[in-house]
Amino acid sequence: MTGTGAGIDDDRRAVVLDGSQLTLEAVRLVAAEGYRVEIDEAAAQRVERGYELLGELANQGIPIYGLNRGVGLNKDQEVSAAEQEAFNRNLIYSHAAGVGPYASDIQARAVLLVRLNTMLVGSSGVQLAVPLLYKDMLNAGISPLIPLSGSVGAADIALLSHIGLAVLGEGEVSFRGERIAAAQALADAGLAPVKLMRKDALAIVSSNALSVGTGALALGELKRLLHSADAVLAFSLEAIEGTVSPLDEAVHRLLPFRGAAESAANVRQYLAGGTLTAATGSCKLQDPLSFRSACHVHGAARDAIAYAESLLHIHMNGAEDNPCLVLDEERLVASSSFDITSWTLAMEMVGIAMSHVSKVTSHRSLRLGSPVFTGLNRFLSPAAGTIAFGTMQKTIASLDAEIRGLSQPVSADYLPLAGDMEDHANQTPLVVRKIGDITERLYYLLGMEAMHAAQAIDLRGTHDALGQGTALIYQSIRNVIPMLKADRPLSRDIEEAARRVRAGFAL
Repeated sequence: MTGTGAGIDDDRRAVVLDGSQLTLEAVRLVAAEGYRVEIDEAAAQRVERGYELLGELANQGIPIYGLNRGVGLNKDQEVSAAEQEAFNRNLIYSHAAGVGPYASDIQARAVLLVRLNTMLVGSSGVQLAVPLLYKDMLNAGISPLIPLSGSVGAADIALLSHIGLAVLGEGEVSFRGERIAAAQALADAGLAPVKLMRKDALAIVSSNALSVGTGALALGELKRLLHSADAVLAFSLEAIEGTVSPLDEAVHRLLPFRGAAESAANVRQYLAGGTLTAATGSCKLQDPLSFRSACHVHGAARDAIAYAESLLHIHMNGAEDNPCLVLDEERLVASSSFDITSWTLAMEMVGIAMSHVSKVTSHRSLRLGSPVFTGLNRFLSPAAGTIAFGTMQKTIASLDAEIRGLSQPVSADYLPLAGDMEDHANQTPLVVRKIGDITERLYYLLGMEAMHAAQAIDLRGTHDALGQGTALIYQSIRNVIPMLKADRPLSRDIEEAARRVRAGFAL
């Protein structure tokens, strides 16, 4: 623990948590970059006070859900003090019902981090040993094996229980590149399981941490992808010798949508220093809307992501617990704060927005393959008799159709559960997984657009006319994919192009 306050400390490669300041970037740094986790001293004291207060209320004989009463439809069943340890253990056992592929180590770390941070709000009533073990597992590189299927979104109870198994020293984890028993991993790292008491088990499972943690990673990935999408748009404008007037800063000042203005500024920066932005550039009046309106489409996606991120920040730094301790009033309140509908709907909006990004990149690739539009050979072939990028259009159409399907809303698809007591849900983990699937397909689509643009630039011989940023994109592509001078298998090229997009065209 530390008293240095919350936030990111790059010098020490550490993130200090206090329950109120966790960000997407901090999640990425811990989950993907291995930053250490520390707990602010005041936050630790809140957790201790919450556990103490919970005990005081229980000693008064107050019925407490998940402590001296059962959970779900069993809320009418009493749990004695002597039964507490067995009740907590059995709650973890019975709720560990997830199936399907496991979360990646990066995803599992994000999930641990998010739940650790929300425990630090102090409203869970959990003993301090639990968040401390979460911290220690993160710092030791122990990632519980968490299935990704089994949650309907009204708290990820069937999935987070698999973290509870690891806390008990049971189940399996990923550690040092191997899948091993949790007990062995804890022992090897010098850690010990925790004996769960009071409502510790409920605090572990009753959270949307899987949805929120994986969602934080997904939104961060999309923000980076949109920067690459702007780069590819600029590259394609070079390829068609397009019109840049829709990028004019004054135009976006007069209709000040933040996302569109940011995309236009990015594209202008990539084109700077080239002939396209000079007075002697293209004399065409207008380009197709997939070029002309692309900054508005990319901007709409940016705005959707910003809205989703604003709601996600609340979930990453708030109390979703039921019941919920109100520390400053020394009260325990039954709540439905685990309902995550607002953010789920925002994420579905993000998926729809990204389907529009898919459409415009697909259309730009198809326009680049059209001799009517470019004045170049059909499908950007280098000579008569070559098919060039013709068949690639089917791959583009297939991926775009998949993205369109993935963008369809699913949050209203649920069944009443727990004896009809739980008759609302929102399928948040599924919504988040679909966002990830959309992202993976967009890398391919943007990569294929970049391949088309590079080929068109080669056929025109306009390499020296490129802007400073687009010249770097061209070099990044051509470092791994040579110009198409004769037909060859294209799958490897497409994979390489997608990797370039994912890397932000780093050389």
